[in-house]
Amino acid sequence: MEPLDRSTIWPYDERGEVRDYYYSRDGSPTLTAAERALGDLEGGQALLFPSGSGATTALALWLLQPGDTIAVAAGAYYGTAVTFSTLAKWGIRHVEFDQTGAPPDDVQLIWLEAPSNPFLTMPDLEAAAAHPAPVVVDSTVATPIFLRPLEHGADYALHSATKYLAGHDDALLGAVAGRDLADLKTFRTRTGISPAPDSAWLLSRGLKTLEIRVRRQTETATILAEKLRAHPRVQAVRYPGLSGLLSFDVETADAARRVETSTSLIVNATSLGGVTSVMESRARWEGDRVPPGLLRLSVGLEDPDALWADLQRALQ
Repeated sequence: MEPLDRSTIWPYDERGEVRDYYYSRDGSPTLTAAERALGDLEGGQALLFPSGSGATTALALWLLQPGDTIAVAAGAYYGTAVTFSTLAKWGIRHVEFDQTGAPPDDVQLIWLEAPSNPFLTMPDLEAAAAHPAPVVVDSTVATPIFLRPLEHGADYALHSATKYLAGHDDALLGAVAGRDLADLKTFRTRTGISPAPDSAWLLSRGLKTLEIRVRRQTETATILAEKLRAHPRVQAVRYPGLSGLLSFDVETADAARRVETSTSLIVNATSLGGVTSVMESRARWEGDRVPPGLLRLSVGLEDPDALWADLQRALQ
């Protein structure tokens, strides 16, 4: 692994001039190493932020001005809309649209999710790219192993790097990838939306195993999705065929609560993308926005047969 540099300051050169690094709010060797590695994966440049929500906030404030409207993929991660609602007091509005079709005309930013969480729809990237507004693709779930949005006409890719990119449930981090992020980096420095070096170092570690992890998780999730579709107590299964995230419905909210609290191998917890399988009822957070019996399952690296046996017991 690259060395972890926790410094907050670096000395000027012998002429009293600023070197590549001088104050950690602007950047650091550890940050740069992680950003370069992720930029290479995305086919562009990358910048890190303290969390996925921090990356969302920074990108929206940097791109928009009062009176602007964001078109957000319907059924996308509910926290994104919560963040945008918080920005409403600054005159930034948002509307939802079906991302499987074209975005609405009179908007200044298009926000897609590939796939959406927890409904797992995929966006029409070609239709979005044809729109004059900038396009952001939250590809947290797809990861650059399955999708590189910049290659499909998107202006920016966004990640909650806490999830698959870091991959071990021990680093809170967000990321934005694009073709030229110099001005966004200046915005990050001036607003102080800057990450800590420890999380960036853990991201560098996670990226080294990203492909082998997500391909294994995809194989297991495919197996589990097929078995869940055939189970008599499962009403619907959503799985786009990539990565390790799926969702499925049981009959009622009470049934979902019984299932999520009856597993022994799968952890009843929030978040996704880690090496440990986690499952939760999303109605606890999203209310009527999701079916009452919807369970979101993030598949880890455990044995597929053991995971299915755990789910079978819980469903019974």
